[in-house]
Formats: sequence, C-alpha cells, structure tokens
Amino acid sequence: MASPDRASSAEGGPEEPELSITLTLRMLMHGKEHKAPPDGAQHCPQSSARITISEGSCPERITTITGSTDAVFRAVSMIAFKLEEDLGAGSADGAAAGRAPVTLRLVIPASQCGSLIGKAGVKIREIRESTGAQVQVAGDLLPNSTERAVTVSGVPDTIIQCVRQICAVILESPPKGATIPYHPGLSLGTILLSANQVRGSGAGG
Repeated sequence: MASPDRASSAEGGPEEPELSITLTLRMLMHGKEHKAPPDGAQHCPQSSARITISEGSCPERITTITGSTDAVFRAVSMIAFKLEEDLGAGSADGAAAGRAPVTLRLVIPASQCGSLIGKAGVKIREIRESTGAQVQVAGDLLPNSTERAVTVSGVPDTIIQCVRQICAVILESPPKGATIPYHPGLSLGTILLSANQVRGSGAGG
C-alpha cells in the first residue's frame, strides 16, 4: 500500500523518479560567463547546490554543480536567467534582445551520449520537440578526454526543461568504463597521468 508521501512524489512523473539522489552536472563556460571566485567552491544559497569552478588561466572553465536533482535544476535555472540578463544588458537594444537565446554547454561522458541521442536520433528529437530547445551533441570528444559537449540553446524556461530531460536520461544510463574528464588547457601528459591513476592497477609496459 503506497504511503501518501510516495503518492505525492509520483506526481512529478517518470522524469524525476528520486529527488533525493545526488546529481553532478558539468558545464563548459567562458571566463566572461561566470562572475564567481575563479578557483573556489561555493554554495549557491538559493539552490543549496555546491558550485565549483575549475582553476586555470585559459578562457574556458568547467563549472561543476553538485546536489540533489532539485537543487541542481534550481542552480541551472539561476545560471540560465543570469546569462539572459547579461545578454540583454550587453545589447545596444536591450528590449529587443530581452529574450535572446541563451546557450549552455554541458559536458557528458561519451558513453552516455548514445542514450541521449537514441536509436536513429529518436530521443534527442523527442527532447527538442517537447521542450522547444535546440540540442546538439558534439561528434568529437573534447580534447584529451572521454567526454563530449552537449550544447543546449533557447530561452531559459526551455533550457531548464531540456536539462531536466537530459539529466533524466543520464541518470538512467550510467557511464560505462572509466571516464577521463575534460580539463580545459591541461597538457596530454597530465591527462594520461590522471587516467592511469583512475585505472588503479596502473598501465604496464
């Protein structure tokens, strides 16, 4: 017999089976897109998610958002609306650009991208049609990694719905094998060293 709590949580639909699980979402952003301490970890008070921005002097940084699925979605929402606000402020005609498309670039292990695209592209087409956002999965891996960029564009409301659906897919399809994360600006030698450490047993010969 279902408890009232379980029944009420089911109203969220099959897209969000458990709001209590921890989700980590990685995004690739240019330096001008984030106005947070360059190398610090911080909590986003309105979302209760933990947001970390990678160190480095290169223009691109990895922004990592960790928390419950609900907290992560709130953080993505705030980032999307902030980017839209910055786009409008930077335009000569702020009123016309008020709903300019915002672009987020998610970084997702390549082994999960097949599930996101779906057989013959069915899943990604379904996400585009149901959210109204533009979604594109890069064909090539990000340099020295096993991850790909997934670009999501649209107004913030559509982006948020799109990210929810993408997260639902990747939560159902865990990455296969070891993931070598993308680090902007790191050398191949550094990446290979970290990959050997991930494998644990070491690479012989």
